[in-house]
Amino acid sequence: MTKNLARGPVSAQERALAPDLARGFMLLLIAIANTPWYLWGQGGERTSAHPGGGSTLDQITQGLIVTTVDLRVYPMFAFLFGYGVVMLYQRQVASGTSEKAAFRLLQRRNLWLVVFGFVHALLLWFGDILGAYGLVGLILVWLFLRRKNGTLLVWSGIGVVLLLLLTALTLLSAVALSPEEGTVDTFDLYFIIDAANGEPNYFASALARIPFWLMLIAIQGFIGLAVPIAILLGMWAARHRILEQPADHLTLLRIAAIVGIAIGWSGGAVRASAKLGMWEPSELMDGALEMVQLSTGLAGGIGYVALFGLMGHWLRNRTTLGVGGTAVVAVGKRSLSCYLAQSILCAPVLAAWGFGLGEHMHSFTMALYAVAVWVVIGVWAFYLEKKSQRGPFEVVLRRLTYGK
Repeated sequence: MTKNLARGPVSAQERALAPDLARGFMLLLIAIANTPWYLWGQGGERTSAHPGGGSTLDQITQGLIVTTVDLRVYPMFAFLFGYGVVMLYQRQVASGTSEKAAFRLLQRRNLWLVVFGFVHALLLWFGDILGAYGLVGLILVWLFLRRKNGTLLVWSGIGVVLLLLLTALTLLSAVALSPEEGTVDTFDLYFIIDAANGEPNYFASALARIPFWLMLIAIQGFIGLAVPIAILLGMWAARHRILEQPADHLTLLRIAAIVGIAIGWSGGAVRASAKLGMWEPSELMDGALEMVQLSTGLAGGIGYVALFGLMGHWLRNRTTLGVGGTAVVAVGKRSLSCYLAQSILCAPVLAAWGFGLGEHMHSFTMALYAVAVWVVIGVWAFYLEKKSQRGPFEVVLRRLTYGK
């Protein structure tokens, strides 16, 4: 163990049900959210990650994903990330580790997450999220870990106000300007889909993945504001043990679940209606709808976390979760390994440098594939759980973070 630490990583007996349950389901949503980014060679300019055309089933699938999943999952991940940061810190300090040593432990873990993210993006998946959370974690732990609870809420509130103001300004601009004034030079942002996944040369695809990964770190980690806001809220919630002791916070969890999911799905439904051609927004309005999707996605992600907190409370007295429940929780306990396993099962099968099946699939079949991948990973995690084994990447990260 690294010098000056009073204890090692969290043991199985110390884990709380609700966070692991949330992480397990979250990985299903992540797999589904990533599906359109594997669909390369669809032809035409794609100003949305979802390809145009397709069957009725494809259109229904896109509508559901845009409404309930897109830009709703990574705020949920960020909240759980912030929650985990405080849990790790508090366990170390409560065991006798100095605050300084516990702080260094967290920053070392965040730094290794950035490294994991870089390697993940280089080898397999340009949409990696580990690097963004590791980098934001480095900054927010430095700024806020030892600040008061009120400070966390104040800065979270400032972030929410800024995000809402930015959303309102983009909407007002889109409404006020005529279609001609709102016309912008169209930029096919998602050319990276074909550049990375449609590139038959593996080494050339790796070179294409890294620049986009760096751009994602900036957009998701900082510019979009949702990630730092969600991390700060997760840190605040962990200090009050909201997911570990949901019985003491049922009213808060119910309000957050109902209001958050309602806002998230309402904003997503507006974006989906435009995506499916129910109405034709101008180019400027189309960009404003992405801001609506982002801001309402923050509420939706927090709502999902609250829902899983309630589920953890409902399941707390059950002697067994059954095979399905145990598998979901097992995935949550090994979220890093299961997240990376998704790319291992997707990228070589779908990208042109592998078997290239992404060229021949559309939204519905790709979503089915994502669910199948999650089920396979769940079976693997269930097997590891029965053997009382950690995920392989958790083992590596813990060794790098904690030492021998």
